[in-house]
Amino acid sequence: MQPLGIALVGHAFMGRVHSQAWRTVGRVFPLARPVDLTVLAGTDADRVRRAADDLGWREGIGDWREAVLRDDVHIVDICTPGDSHAEIAVTALEAGKHVLCEKPLATSVAEAEAMALAARRAREQGVRSMAGFTYRRVPALALARKLVREGRLGRVLQFRARYLQDWLHDPDAPYSWRLDRTRAGAGALGDTGSHIVDLGRFLLDDPLDGVSAQLATFVESRRAPDGTEHEVTVDDAAVFTARFRSGALATFEASRFAAGRKNAIQLEISGTRGALAFDFESMNELSFYDATEPPGTAGFRRILVTEPGHPYLRVWWPPGHGLGYEHAFTHQAYDLLTGIADGTDPEPDFDDGLYVQRVIEAVETSAAASGTYTPVTGS
Repeated sequence: MQPLGIALVGHAFMGRVHSQAWRTVGRVFPLARPVDLTVLAGTDADRVRRAADDLGWREGIGDWREAVLRDDVHIVDICTPGDSHAEIAVTALEAGKHVLCEKPLATSVAEAEAMALAARRAREQGVRSMAGFTYRRVPALALARKLVREGRLGRVLQFRARYLQDWLHDPDAPYSWRLDRTRAGAGALGDTGSHIVDLGRFLLDDPLDGVSAQLATFVESRRAPDGTEHEVTVDDAAVFTARFRSGALATFEASRFAAGRKNAIQLEISGTRGALAFDFESMNELSFYDATEPPGTAGFRRILVTEPGHPYLRVWWPPGHGLGYEHAFTHQAYDLLTGIADGTDPEPDFDDGLYVQRVIEAVETSAAASGTYTPVTGS
């Protein structure tokens, strides 16, 4: 059977992680069609050829458009800075290629709208697309969603989410494209905050109605590796309260200045019948509280999410042998390939990515107006 050819655009951190997922997915999951790591694209032909050799791609070229439009490419995976997502994705979709695009979907609502429109048009021709909110594929979070939908928490009252990192805590940390609004779209709000906004909708199956926000930039300029000084034009931290459409109250915090926190995604959901808690730094565990139990014995209990009946775990290791960061990307690749094979739309799609972009815009609008409650348009 002819393999599905993959073109990956971008070979930095996310490109390396996605490469690992494409190398692995067919070795652990049964696939309707095998995949082929056909071509890696970047901006520097020499560098991308070296990266292709290192990461297992058949070829490396310095022109993303040439890679996307090749006849032997069926899936385009976009791992570039946000300012190029829209052009690459729309080009690929209009050429009939399935698309996986890293988050946040774009740098603006207008770009995300154009991408979502292209995805809807392509869907009519059987072309699939997915936004790369990979934490949905962490087994413990997939289990949390199942428990919420089964009513184990009753009516959800509150949602608390924090995504904390500290890689910018040092004021001498170097300047990068992630600190340039024109390339990244937003700072901590878009980079990590977009993940917890998406997880709120994923876990509760409920969009945000509106937000009240504050943003902060703690270091106003940084020096690039070449010695040039650059203004930081994005936020370093974002804090906002919100309401879901159901009425549930929510708090969100995203920071790249949280000293000691490397990749802490901390979530808690409180409902009328119980609660769930999760921390990515213990990613194979989910804490569950059943409020219907007698008070004398009730308490949070630890669920070790490694059983074969838990989401995604049937193809991996014996119970108690935990998974790591990379495995969620393999699950993501498998879910996209399953949607392509079955003719169904994988989640999250580009409309979900557009929703997150609208929340980001509402947060920035609220912060600019001193925290005024701001509706999320189109939610």
